[in-house]
Amino acid sequence: MWSRIAIFLALGLVLGVPFLMRPAAQARAEAADAATLVIVTPHVPQIQYEFGLAFDRWHRRVYGAPVRVDWRQPGGTSEIIKQLDAQYQASAKAGAFDFSDPSNPTCSPGTIGYDLMMGGGTYDHGRLKRGITVRLGEKDARVPMSVPANFSQAQLDGWFGVNTIGAGTLYDPEQYWIGNALSGFGIVYNKELYAKMGLPPPATFEDLTNPALRGWVVFADPRQSGSVATTLDSILSHYGWEKGWRVLRETCANARYFTNSAPRPPIDVSQGEAAVGLAIDFYGRGQSQAVLRQGQDPATGRVGYVDPKGSVYIDADPVSLLRGGPNPELARRFIEFTLSEEAQALWQFPSRSNPRSAANPRGEDGELIGPESNELRRMPARRMMYEKHAGVMIDRENPFELASPTRPAGWRDAIGIMMGAFAIDVQDELHAAWAALLAARADPAFPKDRLAEMERLFYSWPPTTMPEGEVLEFTPQTVGRIIAAWKNPKDPQFRARCEIAYTEYFRDVYRRIAAMGRSPR
Repeated sequence: MWSRIAIFLALGLVLGVPFLMRPAAQARAEAADAATLVIVTPHVPQIQYEFGLAFDRWHRRVYGAPVRVDWRQPGGTSEIIKQLDAQYQASAKAGAFDFSDPSNPTCSPGTIGYDLMMGGGTYDHGRLKRGITVRLGEKDARVPMSVPANFSQAQLDGWFGVNTIGAGTLYDPEQYWIGNALSGFGIVYNKELYAKMGLPPPATFEDLTNPALRGWVVFADPRQSGSVATTLDSILSHYGWEKGWRVLRETCANARYFTNSAPRPPIDVSQGEAAVGLAIDFYGRGQSQAVLRQGQDPATGRVGYVDPKGSVYIDADPVSLLRGGPNPELARRFIEFTLSEEAQALWQFPSRSNPRSAANPRGEDGELIGPESNELRRMPARRMMYEKHAGVMIDRENPFELASPTRPAGWRDAIGIMMGAFAIDVQDELHAAWAALLAARADPAFPKDRLAEMERLFYSWPPTTMPEGEVLEFTPQTVGRIIAAWKNPKDPQFRARCEIAYTEYFRDVYRRIAAMGRSPR
């Protein structure tokens, strides 16, 4: 009996803590029967907390009324897109859309349960813009899942200035999505392990190919993470086809293991399970923040994060106004809020619980701006934040200076299938071949012709037998045709056949390399 009581008490404590810790402003908003905004997001609870609290404070001041944010987090970005797709498909089948203007299908507010999607990259918000396809009689019609925010160009210019960040943009020119933060993809490393190995801090992506890091790199599977695929696509595009694939293959050869979770590498690096890995900037910086001692300067922590200057892809992290959401006007106000100076400060300023926040500037209400209790370590989307407040920010990097000007080359869709075949699904064989190749390179007496053949094999690519029988080499000139064949809905098994053939090719090649390394001289 007492054990059951204890269980119920513990359950009550767990369920009650979130209500006890709610900010007073949020509690007041709920008590006043405030208007509710429903946002679907992949963002972590700390971001939800800070933006929900600050939006209510801003909305009270600007519009004279409280507001409550109802955050929904059904999963990562890919899961959210799938869920939205299903909702729009169901609504379309139920006849909820008016196609009088085929270019702008309309529906009643509340057709969809969410007002906004906040978070994720421009690729995924572009998928919202592309929307779903609905069959109307003999024709297909498109229903974008998002709608233009319809701010004036003068307002956009005031927020962003020139609509560029490296090779990307800060907002969709038609305003189907608008960036409010920036995401970089760089290198997270363990300073203590690097010091023990006598290595300088990493500065470029090439540094991850250093043979001294064999068995010390952690990698996330690009087949499971769109953000990781974006990172690798940026590396390929920056270095070019030959060098880019060489950097990726040697980095994979140094990998201790591969994980299916993008947030995992920074955690493992901080715990010493790996020395270095690729990471989204806010995962890397967030983990470096998490392991700091009380009052410790982030620059002296054991986890470091580097955005390789000029080669890192900087992507806008947008918010999209969803078609048919319950409260479109309130949703538009939230977008406006995210681009205010006080909202932009949430991403990078010290929290009010940090003594450093005494230097934070004051907002229009006379209060210090910045997060209440969580330091989010994200990059604001507005240039003026770096020009005006660089000295206050926790991280002193300027993404507008770091961003690579190289546009994606169009190879992104090849990364998952090829990296799965040459690395993730043949790890044991890859490690053995890499060890044999490194040993042969280091041995002056090793036969030069045999070493040359090992090198050729290690960096070779499997041929692709196309559905019509043509055999294509994997090159920049043919990759587009190969990718199109993988995606052809008329032959859905072709990709699977290729994956099997590619994997067997690399497994055989790696075994041959290992055997050549063992052969008598």
